[in-house]
Amino acid sequence: MAIFKTLLVIVQVLSALGVIGLVLLQHGKGADVGAAFGSGASGSLFGASGSANFLSRTTAVLAALFFASTLGLTLLGNYKPLASVGVMGAAQQPQAAPASAPAASAAAASAASAPAAPAVPK
Repeated sequence: MAIFKTLLVIVQVLSALGVIGLVLLQHGKGADVGAAFGSGASGSLFGASGSANFLSRTTAVLAALFFASTLGLTLLGNYKPLASVGVMGAAQQPQAAPASAPAASAAAASAASAPAAPAVPK
């Protein structure tokens, strides 16, 4: 369980850093002024609007991964396993007497305390 928790923490940190980096790389609404000074995206690898779509989709995927890992860590943090009684735990637990045993012992006790009937000769 500890390995799974460590793996989730690593995934969460990497996805958080990825979301931060991708949000900082994206152009805001006021980026049109920057295009006038030679930073236009028309000659980029993804085309004029391809980089925005790629960055926003990747950001959404990383954000979903971040939320899923956070939910997983929350569920693992609240998990409390039952206390183990060990290999011999079943033999150490007191066993309750069956419900019919008290009735049978009461009948035996009353038969023992009752006087024996005299034998009648024939």
